[in-house]
Amino acid sequence: MDDKHKEHEHHDHAHMDHDQSSSVEQVHDHSDHVDHTGHEFMFRDRFWVSLALSIPVLLYSQAVQNWLGFTMPAFLGSAWIVPVFSLIIFLYGGVPFLQMAVPEVGRRSPGMMALISLAISVAFIYSIATTFFDIGESFYWELVTLIDIMLLGHWLEMRSVRQASGALDELAKLMPDTAERILEDGTTETIPSSQLKDGDLFLVRPGESVPADGIIVEGSSEVNEAMITGESKPVEKEADVTVIAGTINGDGSLRVQVTATGDETALAGIMRLVEEAQLSKSDTQILADKAAGWLFYVALAVAALTAIGWVVAVGFDIEVIKRVVTVLVIACPHALGLAVPLVVAISTSMGARNGILVRDRLALESARELNTIIFDKTGTLTKGEFGVVSMIAVDGWNEDNALALTAALEGDSEHPIARGIRQEAEERSLPLPSVKEFEAIKGHGIKASVDGSEAYVGGPRLLEKLDLQKPAEIEDFSQEAGDKGQTVVFLVYNDKVVAAFALADLIRPESHAAVKRLEELDVEVVMLTGDSEDVAKTVADELGIKRYFAEVLPEDKDKAVSELQAEGKRVAMVGDGVNDAPALTRADVGIAIGSGTDVAVESAGLILVKSNPLDVVHIIELSRATYRKMIQNLIWATGYNVIALPLAAGVLAPWGILLSPAVGALFMSLSTVIVAINAQTLRRTQLTTTQATVAA
Repeated sequence: MDDKHKEHEHHDHAHMDHDQSSSVEQVHDHSDHVDHTGHEFMFRDRFWVSLALSIPVLLYSQAVQNWLGFTMPAFLGSAWIVPVFSLIIFLYGGVPFLQMAVPEVGRRSPGMMALISLAISVAFIYSIATTFFDIGESFYWELVTLIDIMLLGHWLEMRSVRQASGALDELAKLMPDTAERILEDGTTETIPSSQLKDGDLFLVRPGESVPADGIIVEGSSEVNEAMITGESKPVEKEADVTVIAGTINGDGSLRVQVTATGDETALAGIMRLVEEAQLSKSDTQILADKAAGWLFYVALAVAALTAIGWVVAVGFDIEVIKRVVTVLVIACPHALGLAVPLVVAISTSMGARNGILVRDRLALESARELNTIIFDKTGTLTKGEFGVVSMIAVDGWNEDNALALTAALEGDSEHPIARGIRQEAEERSLPLPSVKEFEAIKGHGIKASVDGSEAYVGGPRLLEKLDLQKPAEIEDFSQEAGDKGQTVVFLVYNDKVVAAFALADLIRPESHAAVKRLEELDVEVVMLTGDSEDVAKTVADELGIKRYFAEVLPEDKDKAVSELQAEGKRVAMVGDGVNDAPALTRADVGIAIGSGTDVAVESAGLILVKSNPLDVVHIIELSRATYRKMIQNLIWATGYNVIALPLAAGVLAPWGILLSPAVGALFMSLSTVIVAINAQTLRRTQLTTTQATVAA
């Protein structure tokens, strides 16, 4: 909506209770969303059980006893501890990997699951064979530790990858459980909101949520639509004006005729956009999975070449089988299973300590590639609350005296404008004069007595009612504020307009530094808002933002992200409102301001807990540091294969150098230790951008 010349029509605002009911009625069915929590708990439980069962396997493994120089007591059946416990671990902890490898093989895109399955299957089958036939050493201890490490890695991964599956539930909570339907005799009955039908009349009391889209047939009020439209100011509503389901009524009662319910409401439309955006996300594989895919083919190729080479050189015997098995088992190092999950877990905790919650690891990984960041204005670049941005007083008055008197008159009002005026007076530590005979002038403003004189506060309608003209300097001030889309409130004393106050959504002090720093990082900053063109331009100019979209509806916010992506840009969306949810989900990276609505948080991959736009810079820093550490770990993990596979294949056998299964397993463990230590060094990364920017 365009509020270029719209000035505040001050009402008598009673305290509004903005608590809203959580609806158990689901506007849209979204029960088919993936539950990552179930996978997380599955991996967690299987890891701990398998780890406990692995202890006797390790203690009774001959190779482990030889290395550590101890002997376990023998008893009847002790020889079966290792194979039996290994069998249980394979069936309980290993089979899930085989099941998850089936889709990879089916689509001819082997990855981590296929590589793990190959290694543990070969190790298990060969070890079972060694139990009944004298063909060499078994791989039981390597089998169980490999399963344990992979379960641990995937548990950490699932804990980090938990996605925003609750976004649609949070949207549905905006809808009230019940509605007051007005009957033909004028009485009301309370019914479930889902039972409202087109044409029904319903009553919306002060502070209640609107249960359905409709047209007002009687009453006037101000309605908070920020969670739907992004408009930062409550919108005045009167007869023949529409209201939107899920918005919150002000201090007036409204009688509304239903025009849309259920799936036809604007809120349901937003929910569909969120769902479509979620489904449009590409199923990107992490680098480790790609590396595993390559290693899968490499392992098969090296195993085949090993078999051919040894058969040609010495003929087919048991040694050839041992060589091939060794190659296939050590091709899947423990380190590869931890290379990424360990870094993810550490970067997630680092982010939390720096005010960044990571809901989706792919969002953090992708942040390093961002070249465009869209900020929602209200509640993100701005505080989402009104404050005094300028004021003027006529001769004989100074700003402090005028502000103190106005704050005293507004002392009992909970209206955002009144709170902004009182806040400014508090920040200036102004003593407030005593007022009495307070009186609300419905639709116009307020009146009180001060030292025997009458004082009024209100918007232009108040001046019209009192038939007062604004002095030239206040007229100019009012016009200039209106051109910027700011709200103007007037102070009248002894029938004269003595002061005027311009109020607007306050810009966060960190926003200037955030925009400047992002531009230094060659990241374009774009602003998106449901506010008017004038409001948007004023904020953009003050922050130095060159590109912005104003008067944008929820559908257009989603389209704006798609439009920028169509230009080849890697886009992040930073927002805090329900109306941002589709855009947050559609963006390459969704970043929610933590003080925003629950649905915005649920729709985003990353959350800024401290509501500080500067933390967006921290996200980019952490993403780049995390990516570097992942690459280093993958190099260590796969570098092991570069050395171990040729040795296991026997390329240096003519010179007496041959990698035994036991030594190969030792190399696996060493590689895992190196990866774990390297991941820990990520903790030393200093995210100093915020401090450096503030210091600058």
